[in-house]
Amino acid sequence: MRFTLIVLFTVVLSLSLLWACSGDSGGAAGAVESYNQALVEGNAERLATLSCAEWEADARNELASFAAVKVMLENMQCSETDQDGDTILVSCSGKIIANYGNEVLEINLEDLTYKVVLEGSEWRMCGYR
Repeated sequence: MRFTLIVLFTVVLSLSLLWACSGDSGGAAGAVESYNQALVEGNAERLATLSCAEWEADARNELASFAAVKVMLENMQCSETDQDGDTILVSCSGKIIANYGNEVLEINLEDLTYKVVLEGSEWRMCGYR
């Protein structure tokens, strides 16, 4: 019995450390990463799910702006930077690269600050600051 408890404690501790060291793949930062991924994949349904109700129409407009181009993410990594009331602010590194045929547009994600809110028990992208 004692051996089982020690093994169980060790496993739980190891999993906790692994989760803590794996970076912020969830939470507000993870919501922004998922939002950007859905945006470049052209996944309207997923984008709507990842947006707060107030931002959903704007998210669809963002998606439409990339409809006729080839889009990809480069080296995106996001983290929570601040809190403003009920809103978590998230900053990212990396770029969205949009290829318009002969022209390539690079959107530097460091220039954006994302607003993320807890809505329906899930973190959702809700615009920019």
